[in-house]
Amino acid sequence: MLDRTPPEGLPARPGVGYKARHYTSILADPAPVGWLEIHAENYMGDGGRPLAQLRHLAERFPVSVHGVGLSIGGEGRLDPEHLARLKHLCGWLHPASFSEHLAWSTHDSAFLNDLLPLPYTQATLARVADHVDEVQAVLGRRMLLENPSSYLCFAESTMSETDFLRALAQRTGCGLLLDVNNVFVSATNLGLDPRAYIADFPLEQVGEIHLGGHDEDADDAGRPLLIDSHGRAVADPVWALLDETLALSGPRPVLIEWDTDVPDWPVLAAEAARAAAALERVAA
Repeated sequence: MLDRTPPEGLPARPGVGYKARHYTSILADPAPVGWLEIHAENYMGDGGRPLAQLRHLAERFPVSVHGVGLSIGGEGRLDPEHLARLKHLCGWLHPASFSEHLAWSTHDSAFLNDLLPLPYTQATLARVADHVDEVQAVLGRRMLLENPSSYLCFAESTMSETDFLRALAQRTGCGLLLDVNNVFVSATNLGLDPRAYIADFPLEQVGEIHLGGHDEDADDAGRPLLIDSHGRAVADPVWALLDETLALSGPRPVLIEWDTDVPDWPVLAAEAARAAAALERVAA
């Protein structure tokens, strides 16, 4: 039977990805937002207004740190300088959670401004597990790993994404971040059933759920192609998939991601209110 008890960390309430333009509004009236998430790479400097504001917000809200630059799936070793900066940030901020992506973004000394997919093989599992072990050892904390949005699949994969993530969690003790929009995007692009993916996901390991908007396009054959853009409101089918997920998992922290074309605070707060309603339906 699935363990529906939320893992320790963030509260099982709505959160939002923090943007500096919302600083005053959040302090004035944060409801229904119960926690905030930042991108680690935006706060690795030594001072200035961004860090001062973050310190002030951290006195009022649990904070989740979400990394985008570790290249957990890269073939080379993790960048020790980047990892040291991340350790410093987590050391003074004491976040309630730290997460990264199941992806790679480096090749030799080059950094690619993208989160690229991986083949799901035993060799990949061993490499990613070694990197996760290193991150957890350096940070002295359990990390969460996020399922990617996919636009293709690899012929050499020998296991499903859900089996890969399950094996990774079992091998390293890491937790998982379930991005429901990524599930919907990947399932549409690859011709899969998003409900079946959720049913097979190791939900007992989920410490955080993400929701975001996507753009609709078509491939060269005219088939639907979804792009994980984080630039608009969450689509209704993704909200429906969240309801099914929470019915299986029980309440979990749910984040609204909106990273491009960022709206005014009332629009973002309304999305958070919709997440709060979804959580209330399973908490009753």
